[in-house]
Amino acid sequence: MPLALAAATCVASRSVGATSLPTAESLAAELAAALRQGRPLVVMASLDGCPFCRTVRDSYLAPLHRETGQPVVQLDMGSDRPARDFDGTPRSHDELLRRWRVGIAPTVLFFGTGGREVAPRLAGASIPDFYGAYLEERLRTAQRSLS
Repeated sequence: MPLALAAATCVASRSVGATSLPTAESLAAELAAALRQGRPLVVMASLDGCPFCRTVRDSYLAPLHRETGQPVVQLDMGSDRPARDFDGTPRSHDELLRRWRVGIAPTVLFFGTGGREVAPRLAGASIPDFYGAYLEERLRTAQRSLS
């Protein structure tokens, strides 16, 4: 299903229930599962109370995850919730995002083999009319890097 159609489906069904993304727990395991599918791991950096984050999550990433099976996880800025880094090191969500120099929410990152970023980050969401196209382009770039 094209991303635009998935987003429209989500918007139309928004009153049925809230959408969400899985929270990152072990980036190495989540990346390995993504790579077994031949896909990159998409990581969303979110911030509690951020309206742009909610839009990106609910209108783009959750439908992408739900409708296409694209592996997507969320890390929360400012959170001390634990997650394991790509090398297995336990860190907080906030520490992981600071190590990756993520300074704006939302930021969407695309990871491939070895936990390397394989497409340009998608930072911010101030141009919603084009967000779906930017996301699709980054996903294509990330996918090509895995071939």
